[in-house]
Amino acid sequence: MAYATVADVQARMTNTMSQDQQSICSNLLDDAAVIIDAYNADAELDSKKLVSVRMVIRAMEVDEGIPIGATQGSMSALGYSQSWTTGQGSSVGELYLAKLDKKLLGVGDHIGASNPLAILCPPPEVTP
Repeated sequence: MAYATVADVQARMTNTMSQDQQSICSNLLDDAAVIIDAYNADAELDSKKLVSVRMVIRAMEVDEGIPIGATQGSMSALGYSQSWTTGQGSSVGELYLAKLDKKLLGVGDHIGASNPLAILCPPPEVTP
């Protein structure tokens, strides 16, 4: 079950999607919902909707050819060269959660600790 609609994605885009793009968008929204639920199925619905839209827009590369989240880019003219580096290490067309997406879902950047050797040293027995 998708958390956003094709219309939600279209509202954030600067160009109009074709019928083929709308079909792809719908499938990507379903996929995004599965990924989101794998991270936190109990997140707020508004957060899930926003994250779904952001994931699909990144995957469809709709921001005038510049992927959302690009940290570096280069263009050339007559050599017809173009390259982009995304901060998340993903490839174009891939659905992924950025750091902000994880924060919106309430996961990531949690600090914790565990002691894997604790099982070797049981707590001392208390004598009455």
